[in-house]
Amino acid sequence: MTNLGDLEIFAKVVSTGSMSLAGRALGFSPAVVSKRIKRLEDRLGTRLLQRTTRQISLTEVGQGFYDRVLGILAGLEEAEFYISGRSAQMHGTLKISAPTSFGRMHIAPHLKDFMEAHPELAINLVLTDEFSDIVGGGFDLAIRIAELTDSSLVARRLAPVRRLLCASPDYLAAHGEPKHIDELKHHRCLPAHNNDTWRLKGPDGALSLRPEGLLITNSSEVIREAVIAGLGIALRSTWDIGEELKSGRLVQVLPAYEGSHNVALSAVYPSRQFLPAKVRLFIDYLAELYGPVPYWER
Repeated sequence: MTNLGDLEIFAKVVSTGSMSLAGRALGFSPAVVSKRIKRLEDRLGTRLLQRTTRQISLTEVGQGFYDRVLGILAGLEEAEFYISGRSAQMHGTLKISAPTSFGRMHIAPHLKDFMEAHPELAINLVLTDEFSDIVGGGFDLAIRIAELTDSSLVARRLAPVRRLLCASPDYLAAHGEPKHIDELKHHRCLPAHNNDTWRLKGPDGALSLRPEGLLITNSSEVIREAVIAGLGIALRSTWDIGEELKSGRLVQVLPAYEGSHNVALSAVYPSRQFLPAKVRLFIDYLAELYGPVPYWER
């Protein structure tokens, strides 16, 4: 009978497209991975993978075998999920990538409840404003705030993202409140990143503009503090400034214009067919926590 571990290694090689990446994800050296794949092919009496110095691809029979292996691994994962769901115990480490500010404000405060429900599960939360290489970095999932394009990754929408133009009352008292979108060129604007373009949706449809200001930074958190301090007008997400809007420290300007509605909060992971139970549990937890009307909008 074929070793189940060999099937897992084979599936990981196919999903990562690399012996070394598969080995890194599973804790094996590339030599061990290669040996296990060869053992699997020898047992089956057929070649499953075409190997070149540049890439690895499935043979025709390898593709059919891979489709069936995913079914086997998914069935095993479902069985483990059933048991773990009943015992409420998860093991191992869940490695997550998330945006810096969002992770600090809306993931970290909620980890306690999740980790207390799964005390044997370790969390490795990596905060970065760059898009992490999920497969190469060994991440189980990534939380992204973006307009996602087609890719080999699977995305599950967790919540809408609403972005508003805002400023402090002090700034507006000193510089006046813009009444038309064209008046922004006469104001100090605070783009979230250097040379950032604001993609907005207004009464006449979509438009893009490149705001200009005197503050140059690559930090979104610096821009957040700057707009609260009264240095200009910024385009910010309500998850980021919801409390300041409620308290009056910030006010919305040009309310007819908002950020593109195509941007959303999503969980991104490598494969729908072989989704570890720990990943599914965490994504379900966040989806229920945020919901279609997230708490920062209420």
